[in-house]
Amino acid sequence: MASTVKRGFGSFHASNVQELLSLPKDEYIPPQLPFTLPPIGDGLVIFGSETKKAFFLLEDECCFLNHGAFGAALKPALEMARTCQLYTERQPLRFYDRELLPFLVHVYRRMATFVNCCPTDLVLVNNATFATNSVLNSFPWTAGDVILTFNITYGAVKKLVQHICSKTGAVNREAKLTFPMAGKEEVLEVLRTHLDAGDITLVIIDHIPSNAPVVLPVAEMVQLCRAKEARVLIDGAHALGSIPLDLQAIDPDYYVSNCHKWFCSPKGAAILYVTPALQHQVRPAVISHGLGSGFSSEFVWTGLHDYSPVLALHTVLDFWETMTPTAIRSYISQLLKDATDFLIKCWNTRLAAPLEMFGSMALVELPENIYSMFTTVDYSAAEMVQNYLYTAFNIEVPIKSLQGKLYVRISAHIHNELSDYEKLGAAVLTYSNRTSSQ
Repeated sequence: MASTVKRGFGSFHASNVQELLSLPKDEYIPPQLPFTLPPIGDGLVIFGSETKKAFFLLEDECCFLNHGAFGAALKPALEMARTCQLYTERQPLRFYDRELLPFLVHVYRRMATFVNCCPTDLVLVNNATFATNSVLNSFPWTAGDVILTFNITYGAVKKLVQHICSKTGAVNREAKLTFPMAGKEEVLEVLRTHLDAGDITLVIIDHIPSNAPVVLPVAEMVQLCRAKEARVLIDGAHALGSIPLDLQAIDPDYYVSNCHKWFCSPKGAAILYVTPALQHQVRPAVISHGLGSGFSSEFVWTGLHDYSPVLALHTVLDFWETMTPTAIRSYISQLLKDATDFLIKCWNTRLAAPLEMFGSMALVELPENIYSMFTTVDYSAAEMVQNYLYTAFNIEVPIKSLQGKLYVRISAHIHNELSDYEKLGAAVLTYSNRTSSQ
């Protein structure tokens, strides 16, 4: 009788990952990390400037209202990543060939719990772009397949879809959402109209679009798509950390999100979820030793790179568990309400959608008299206002040109407080008065 010998770990033996991820919770024993995780504290810190000083490296001089762009990493998580890098270089073979993969399995399992999905359905990658490329380049396209995107789909994804269509013969169809928006039913009705054509193969939905950061009703949208036998890829780059994320409840075919934005991890970590029935079709954008060993094993090693941002997720998760997601999101929600209430009154303008449609970002229209200095309200006009706020006031905030209107996209996180938005309000009025006097 032949004996079964468990294979050693290492990049060549990624198949073991699938086995460890499949273990029931009560049978899994996490590995002991060879270094101590940075302390988080007791969770009693006051959100706002105190949190900014204690947990972020953000400059005091900068009024930072653009967390949505590239996030801001937690100091303890950066410390963890650096500790991991230094440990790696003390004995690189030990780390990569004997220790890394079990460490990654532990992080996978913790992240899966946080977003409520099975560990074997979730993989960690470098960024959402890698994840999206993996899904779309693996999809079994045939000529004439229809990919439905929206006018507010992220620009890089639009370009990827164009590339896919040019090489496969698939067709891109774009649905238009109109702003200002009255409510989620407008989104659902636009989707219904396009799905009624009966020929949609894949729908790509931004959970929280970058240019128009309303929280789309993705669970309802998934059900509409499923009823018409259209697959769904959700680009949730802005979702993880900013809103509760329950993948079992959403039930998408594919879901991607970045960890470095609202979750505050070091740059270089993202999640990709694929429903079990489709995992056999999805290959990583970079093929390596795990090919043929299962979904998780194929993605866990896509060539040598710095894995410290992924392992630092232990510290990020510790932070969220200590501070609690409820407390963090309650602060963000209240701050966003207070900020938008103030700016609307300060500028006598309005939001691009009802407040309840926003999560941790909102679009507030700029004062009407700003338009007088522009012959065309477009990207260039928005860029001019944004650069002025940065150079004159050191306010980092994006200005968006959306269907003939200019909006400021404010972000709210636990390092912000109302005085940040008061500074923004006054700066925009200064700019507005300057333009009206010309």
